[in-house]
Amino acid sequence: MSDASRLSLLSAQAGRVANTTLPQLIAADPARAQDFALRVGPIYASFARQHYDREALAALFAAAEQAGFAARLRALFDGETVNITERRPALHTALRGDFSQAQVARDAHAQALQARRRMRAIVDALAASDVTDIVSIGIGGSDLGPRLAADALSGAAPGRFRVHFLSNVDGHAAQRTLAGLDPARTAALLISKTFGTQETLLNGALVRDWLGAHAGERLYAISANVERPAAAFGIPPERILPMWDWVGGRYSLWSAVGLPIALAIGMDAFEAFLDGAAEMDAHVLETPAPRNLAAWHALTAIWNRNGLGYATQAVLAYDDRLKLLSNYLQQLVMESLGKSTRLDGRAIVGDTVPVWWGGVGTDTQHSFFQALHQGSSIVPGDFIGVIRADTPYAENHRALHANLLAQTEAFANGQANEDPHRAYAGSRPSTTILLDALTPRSLGALLALYEHSVYLQSVFWDINAFDQFGVELGKQVASRLLPALAGEAEAEDPVTRELIAQLRG
Repeated sequence: MSDASRLSLLSAQAGRVANTTLPQLIAADPARAQDFALRVGPIYASFARQHYDREALAALFAAAEQAGFAARLRALFDGETVNITERRPALHTALRGDFSQAQVARDAHAQALQARRRMRAIVDALAASDVTDIVSIGIGGSDLGPRLAADALSGAAPGRFRVHFLSNVDGHAAQRTLAGLDPARTAALLISKTFGTQETLLNGALVRDWLGAHAGERLYAISANVERPAAAFGIPPERILPMWDWVGGRYSLWSAVGLPIALAIGMDAFEAFLDGAAEMDAHVLETPAPRNLAAWHALTAIWNRNGLGYATQAVLAYDDRLKLLSNYLQQLVMESLGKSTRLDGRAIVGDTVPVWWGGVGTDTQHSFFQALHQGSSIVPGDFIGVIRADTPYAENHRALHANLLAQTEAFANGQANEDPHRAYAGSRPSTTILLDALTPRSLGALLALYEHSVYLQSVFWDINAFDQFGVELGKQVASRLLPALAGEAEAEDPVTRELIAQLRG
């Protein structure tokens, strides 16, 4: 089935259900609440409040089969060249499990295990030292994943160290991060795949100078280019952990890039984090689409984007420990799916990724929820809750659950009122995802779910989820402009020239 045929099928199904409200769809199908939900390990997900019915779902699953979901998943796990523009596999699944008999995948898994043993040795060595604080220096995939996991899990599984993250090249960020830290009791990690990222090198040099005499024994690096950190920062090979070209930055937190996570929560908890992801991997690889959680999630996203035409997607976590999840998912989803060119080089038919954004409940209910309930644009939402609290404040947790349930119910059902200013149209679709508890295992499973959903969406749209050329253009232009900002050259663009004049005073 061609792209145009699949989109036509979705449009036909969407047109069929468009005049049926979401409350009507739910009322017409008494078994919907149970049948439109799946449980995988520590995760329960309900799709009962998405704006489709059984016929539309059947059409989506048929389209998934036509797109080759099962075969393309197998290709991913087997280390085939799924990243065709860069001519490499994407073997992040091999970092957390052994799922394939293909030699390239088995070799990748063996390398991951070896790196993990070295990670444990570094964690143990630092634990035996007088270091109390770690500064992790990276940006993008070298920062967002570790930052999310360390922040979310440090309370449930506290490690030996306080871990701080420095990503932004703005010197104020470094100033705030280092304030109150003692160079004599601090170690730093420089994380960069190429070790050519401007922000990381500038911040790394700044922190190296701040460490002073301690830099010689307190600097570590994670990179695919071992020679550069050794040459530029004098870091010896035993303090440099590997990255590989078969793992993209935004998929790298499962590798040695996860060292800040291991330092924040302990190496055993980091292993449990990997185990949770591997559990989701096994489910996704082995389960047919109608019972496959990642396939349901991906097809729902495709339905909302291509069938119903929604241009944005919100992710709303009802647990303060997941406040960075929306930032992490923005990169994972939009960097992976923000493409308009098919694998064969032709322009895509239709639309790909919506704009992902969000925040944490209940704070966001007092900011942008007004627009979600009564605005002219419908924004589908992923609502994420945690069943078991890890605090003694039971009344607060009940209130949090009440708000989570109330918002998804209000989104779906709305509320009539003779006063149009006080009326709520409803029929706002949402998915509710519940974790049994926020643990390393459940967070690992959740992030792996989103990774696989993203990949399956890319399969449906026939785009490459693993390159990121759009990230590079701005960096290239910035490099050309540095001499102009220093007064050593003149910018070519007339507007940029005027702006530089203003910046230089």
